Amino acid sequence: QLQASGGGLVQAGASLRLSCAASGRTFGTRAMGWFRQAPGKEREFVATLWLSGGNLYYADSVKGRFTLSRSNAMNTVYLQMNSLKPEDTAVYYCAAGRTIILSQIRAHNSYNYWGPGTLVTVSS
Repeated sequence: QLQASGGGLVQAGASLRLSCAASGRTFGTRAMGWFRQAPGKEREFVATLWLSGGNLYYADSVKGRFTLSRSNAMNTVYLQMNSLKPEDTAVYYCAAGRTIILSQIRAHNSYNYWGPGTLVTVSS
């Protein structure tokens, strides 16, 4: 089970930190990450942590502004979002993959588990 939190309404240029806590059976998880979906748009990849090795992957649109990290207990991932822009406005979803393969980390249908989403609104 995944539970996301941290969304809200901010002005452009501000920062937010999203959290995603995993509970229950987490053994075997290969990747944890974030997607987002703006109104009328497809769900898009934001960032993922490949747990074996700790490699991080970002969408070009957030690279340099967003940072994905995980807790020492390794059951929570954080998405630090800086320099937010109005185009970052979306519902952000936490996702985890157990059967996912590395070449498919940007595909939302590669992930097995999803959190309920948290709304981020950035005003201009």
